[in-house]
Amino acid sequence: MHPRLFQIGHFFVPTYGVLVASGLIIGLLVTVHLARKQGIDTDTMWNMGLVAILAGIVGSKLLYLFTTWQEHPDLPLNLFSFDTLQSGGVFSGGLLLSIGVCYWYAVRHHLPKLKTADSFAPGIAIGHAIGRLGCFAAGCCFGKPTNLPWGVTFINPLAKWAGTPLGVRLHPTQIYEFLIELCIFLLLLWIFRHRSFEGQISAVYLFLYGVARYFLEFLRADPDRGSMFGGIISATQFIALILVIGGGVMWVLCSRPQASRRSQLVSTA
Repeated sequence: MHPRLFQIGHFFVPTYGVLVASGLIIGLLVTVHLARKQGIDTDTMWNMGLVAILAGIVGSKLLYLFTTWQEHPDLPLNLFSFDTLQSGGVFSGGLLLSIGVCYWYAVRHHLPKLKTADSFAPGIAIGHAIGRLGCFAAGCCFGKPTNLPWGVTFINPLAKWAGTPLGVRLHPTQIYEFLIELCIFLLLLWIFRHRSFEGQISAVYLFLYGVARYFLEFLRADPDRGSMFGGIISATQFIALILVIGGGVMWVLCSRPQASRRSQLVSTA
């Protein structure tokens, strides 16, 4: 791990912050590029992307505070504290709030909803992938102990801020998620070139990421996972199930009109 990119005296630049910011910028560039290919106004997409980023930050903080509410007795004022702004967040919460805010924004500005969603999905995937490299550099979002040869041992004392155990071989869950999101990103780009209906890309993203995140949770060991239904699943796993169901429903609903039109054309011919 390399938590500090460089340091001059007491001033330092955190690697985590640089990689997360890079992921946001690259993800937004990909989104605007795909929107341009679909004839969507790029200025509007830039503005929408910035709104989505803000919503993602707020949503991730809200879910983080929800899963750690016992540690924050002064909520909701704690949401606006400097300590909370410096603390981590839960990506799933940010993703859900961003989806809701983007839907509202698309309706308000009369954007094609499915095309807009298809433009965002690959950008989210690659942006999140790069962000997970930041998690690996910082030592947060760490995995359970393992004897596997590719296990990672953190030794930098700076990792203690995230509760990372030092000197213990752990599952590199950050790298697992980076690789998964990178593969999803490449698959979404391929689907973008060969898609058969609008909404297909975003439906695939929701389904695949939901499945991947659900099972990755079994390998995570960092605190603040939250629990639901008497500890059967974590809050993140519950949201992952929602994403899987949402992606499946979206596929069925979005593909149905095209299928109906194709069958009508065949019968007419």
